[in-house]
Amino acid sequence: MSKTMEPDLQSPLGGTQNEAAGQEWRHPSDNWLRGFILDNRAALGTLAVFIVMMAVFMIANPTVFTTWYLYSSVLTTLPVALFVVVPLVFVVTCGEIDLSFPATMGFASWVFALVVQAGYDPFLGIAAAIATGTLLGFLVGSLVVYGGLSSLIATLGMNFLLRGLIQIINEGKSTALTSLADSWAYKIFSSQLYGIPVQIFWAIAFVVLSALLYNRHRFGAQVRVVGDNPDSAQQMGIDVKRVRVKVFVFVGIGAAIAGTFSVMINFTWWPTAGDGYLLPVLASVFVGGTPTWGGIGTVVGGAIGAVTVSFIQTGVVAAGLSGFYVQFFNGLIIILSLLGHKWNQARYR
Repeated sequence: MSKTMEPDLQSPLGGTQNEAAGQEWRHPSDNWLRGFILDNRAALGTLAVFIVMMAVFMIANPTVFTTWYLYSSVLTTLPVALFVVVPLVFVVTCGEIDLSFPATMGFASWVFALVVQAGYDPFLGIAAAIATGTLLGFLVGSLVVYGGLSSLIATLGMNFLLRGLIQIINEGKSTALTSLADSWAYKIFSSQLYGIPVQIFWAIAFVVLSALLYNRHRFGAQVRVVGDNPDSAQQMGIDVKRVRVKVFVFVGIGAAIAGTFSVMINFTWWPTAGDGYLLPVLASVFVGGTPTWGGIGTVVGGAIGAVTVSFIQTGVVAAGLSGFYVQFFNGLIIILSLLGHKWNQARYR
């Protein structure tokens, strides 16, 4: 004879008496919000740092920071950094580092400049630049993965090698590309729409697609597993070497796009193209909440980190301080952000 189960009675809080006796009832939206905050705590922490920093700058000089011109100037050059920061999140998550991207930017943009200077369509130049970046990324990745070299040393060496090659062939001479202003490529990729630089929309699309690739695609999951434990990834059937090469190829593609955009912004290719992005881009990755030990990272956080770093120099000067303070604030923001992210990581706690 089966025992009759006594039905749960509805509690005044909206749950059953059994639930109310065990724990406090929570609205489903509370659980969703809590999960969202926990899953994105690194990016939200970076956003908080950015908001506080902008508030300080706003108080220091409200006149400058309430004018659109300042933000327009930052949005013009910010996409160049974003195209490199986002792929570097994949590399660092995979447990590697890539210091060759500045020279890859210069080399790929040089190929773009040569194609345009020869009279060909700029779209063909863009395709040639991306192909060059892909090839250089594969070369760097092969040196690290199949050559067994340290990614730090190998990529640093490639950075010097490629930059030296550029300087030797061009003898330090730049290339003016004034014809770009009348091309469809410039109008599509580097003009303005209602006063907003068009390139920022392309950069945002790149960040969104990369975030989906990192969080929702098999490749992103493989990158995280490889960065966390390569041996376990191998036992799970993941081709660890292929994944590691792919992240370097992705950096090469991003660096090529960044270099091409920088040329279209200035209508000039310089042999030093990309040189000034090494430290700001690396700072953006780590300020954004991607730790150095691999296995975890945040694409959105890296993008917010790039915005933060981009506004530091502009904000310091606009606030009325000397340019000598820029490096000080760069270091201060980086150290405070890293300390905050270290405490905020689940592993650390």
